Amino acid sequence: MSEHPEQAPTPAADAAAVVTPDREIEILKDRLAQAEAQAQAAKEAQLRALAELENTRRRLERDTQTSLKFANEKLIGELLGVCDSLELGIKAATNAEGAAQALLEGMQLTYRQLMSVLEKHGVKQLDPTGQPFNPEFHQAMTMVESADVAANHVLSVMQKGYTLHERLLRPAMVVVARAPASTS
Repeated sequence: MSEHPEQAPTPAADAAAVVTPDREIEILKDRLAQAEAQAQAAKEAQLRALAELENTRRRLERDTQTSLKFANEKLIGELLGVCDSLELGIKAATNAEGAAQALLEGMQLTYRQLMSVLEKHGVKQLDPTGQPFNPEFHQAMTMVESADVAANHVLSVMQKGYTLHERLLRPAMVVVARAPASTS
């Protein structure tokens, strides 16, 4: 015989090994509840991921539109000097006669065409003569006493400003009126 006789299972051990139908139902219900909770968590995670993906798509579309809208900003900024030169040439030739008059008309036509192209691409000219001074769009070069124009209004424009799709490209350089000094 062996030194360790096999021990016979006790009735208490048999009872623990046997699962009653009620206990089996409880176990299955617990597992079902856990599976449903995991499924709900996965569904919520999926919905969050879809929402984040949609937000990213919208943000990229908006960024792309903005990039396209302002892609020509540097080129347009450089063309503003050409506009200024044409304006100055037109002012200088205003009293021209004869052949110079034809040159003036050609410069005016070229200027109008250039401004038309710029406007077509979202550029607007700022000519604030007589308007209240706005530091967001105007750069005050000097202040001059004036009885004709209200104080803190633009008396004259030294150089026109420009915007591109409501974004400032260059502020207008202006002379601002101030109230005349009282002579007491």
